Amino acid sequence: MQQDAHEFLNYLLNTIADILQEEKKQEKQNGKLKNGNMNEPAENNKPELTWVHEIFQGTLTNETRCLNCETVSSKDEDFLDLSVDVEQNTSITHCLRDFSNTETLCSEQKYYCETCCSKQEAQKRMRVKKLPMILALHLKRFKYMEQLHRYTKLSYRVVFPLELRLFNTSSDAVNLDRMYDLVAVVVHCGSGPNRGHYITIVKSHGFWLLFDDDIVEKIDAQAIEEFYGLTSDISKNSESGYILFYQSRE
Repeated sequence: MQQDAHEFLNYLLNTIADILQEEKKQEKQNGKLKNGNMNEPAENNKPELTWVHEIFQGTLTNETRCLNCETVSSKDEDFLDLSVDVEQNTSITHCLRDFSNTETLCSEQKYYCETCCSKQEAQKRMRVKKLPMILALHLKRFKYMEQLHRYTKLSYRVVFPLELRLFNTSSDAVNLDRMYDLVAVVVHCGSGPNRGHYITIVKSHGFWLLFDDDIVEKIDAQAIEEFYGLTSDISKNSESGYILFYQSRE
């Protein structure tokens, strides 16, 4: 598979964050040497948050409810982007709701309940607990097809609005009504994962600009609809939204 834009985004953000954290760590150590204080508590050596985390990091909470005793356990997990499954003729809001659908754990997938001290049937769901400043949404358009023994592109039509509000938030989430505005779209052009080209649409100073290698042109907001995908399931070349970037209004 060619270098994937989503993989590169993750590599870029994580590498920048690692470099910044290492620099801060070195600065702290140099300061300790000068001050002669080398015995700070271990908790002070935790990696510091960088501007990458301040901009892109949100928090998911994984909630599991035991169907025997009704005990709910939760575990938080940080994210820099969310990867969502896509279906034909849907919207990004629908994809996000599916992402947080309740899943029943039964049979061999039973959940070990600490309260019951045994494996029990349970229900699991993911909710957004902390909303990021920039919400990066990765549409999972490349899927391995068993019958074809290869990855194929899902050029499904997925509508992504200029304004977005998340509904799959946890009950203790902050700023539940936070609104997001679409500010950029990475578009995959081509018929499959092994070939194609990426272009990017970016909103700057109130205008939408399309970046295609060294070519930059101004486009109308309505033209973004051309990158929703195809209504037909027939595999052919398409220009489909692949990574969406939404910016918080707050």
